[in-house]
Amino acid sequence: MGYRKQNFAEGEYYHLYNRGIEKRTIFLDKHDYDHFMLLLYLCNSSRSITLRDIGKTFDRGETITDIGAYCLMPNHFHILIREKIEGGTSLYMKKLLTGYAMYFNKKYKRTGHLFENTFKSSYAGSDNYLKYLYAYIHLNPVKLIDKNWKTKPSKSTKVMLKYAFDYLYSSLQEYDNLTESKDKLITNSGPFPRYFSNPVDHKKELYEWLTIEDTP
Repeated sequence: MGYRKQNFAEGEYYHLYNRGIEKRTIFLDKHDYDHFMLLLYLCNSSRSITLRDIGKTFDRGETITDIGAYCLMPNHFHILIREKIEGGTSLYMKKLLTGYAMYFNKKYKRTGHLFENTFKSSYAGSDNYLKYLYAYIHLNPVKLIDKNWKTKPSKSTKVMLKYAFDYLYSSLQEYDNLTESKDKLITNSGPFPRYFSNPVDHKKELYEWLTIEDTP
């Protein structure tokens, strides 16, 4: 499996995404989503992880990246990340993609690549683009119920917003659940701009994005 030979600058923000090879579905059931989310948490470490660690107590130690948002879709995923230490982003993605591909191939008795050869990345070099990415990633699931929601929506804004907040496989669940133990969160919003100080503000921001047709 190939990986991007790109330098990620410490302290900078990036949108990472990848999809299944030939656009194939990479999450076939709830357990697949849950396993990938577990890896999102466990792989954020300089320590090696083996299958024996999965489902057990694992002290991952210090994280190697800061994750601001994520979303899993049936055939692809999105991650908004901040390079915390030199090489942290590349190491994280290598562990994540390799770990999930091994799990998937073993479970479904297949061989070969699961993902496209390289994960894609875009640099979030402006505040406007970074803010847009928060909304774009969290609203991605709306496409599952209304693929043309940005241009010719068939669902009401209220329905689309509820669907996004009810979707189980995005970091919106973490932003909206203030009671969840912070040491088990995949995201670490501290190093990111404080766009959303509470769930009410967050819903307001996403509502505004749902009501504009043109996005950056």
